[in-house]
Amino acid sequence: MTKTFIFSILCDIVRVRQKKMAKTVKMRDKPIVFSALEVANICGVVNQTAINWIHNNYLKAFKTPGGQFRVYPEDLVEFMEKRNMRIPSDLLDCCNKKSVVTPKTVLVVDDDRALNDVVAKFLKTQDESIQIIQAFDGFEAGSQMVAKQPKCIILDLDLPGIDGKKLCRHIKESEAFGKPAIIVVTAMDDPETEKECMELGVLKFFRKPLNLPELSSTIASLDD
Repeated sequence: MTKTFIFSILCDIVRVRQKKMAKTVKMRDKPIVFSALEVANICGVVNQTAINWIHNNYLKAFKTPGGQFRVYPEDLVEFMEKRNMRIPSDLLDCCNKKSVVTPKTVLVVDDDRALNDVVAKFLKTQDESIQIIQAFDGFEAGSQMVAKQPKCIILDLDLPGIDGKKLCRHIKESEAFGKPAIIVVTAMDDPETEKECMELGVLKFFRKPLNLPELSSTIASLDD
């Protein structure tokens, strides 16, 4: 089973979860509360994980007369905010807490672990508030994009077993990943590849060896 095929399966799973989440957080006339299962769907975890959060007092909840857990939207937003989890706009619409700010999250995707670490550490030294996530192959990158919904992805175009340009297109076209900005890095010195990537909507194209200060400035410009 190829990594590309596994990645496509992951995307299908994400689309199903998103449909469930959209249905879950749909506004109603009556007061809104979420079951443990609905919390799990919103956070992208299994039901037992949400129940464990409640049992361990990480997530505020109350019990119905029938003994079922229920969670208010405000409490769920507070829980997700503390853990730097992406908060769906529909969830914010369910409560009065509209001003939650999710830290800027950057996903670094490169199978060269040494370079991946160097990039991650350098970006952190330039901006301590930034949240850095690392992935070392296409499948792990897909999982992290689904779970974290990063604002920006630094993507090695030469990942083993993955067509980098097709991956860029899929990230830009799919709603599953939150439409992040894409910064491409590659060892290839091919003007045609750069042109194709820019036509796909890539924010910036870097050739290795990387100019780390320029990379950091590009990410900082996302706040402008």
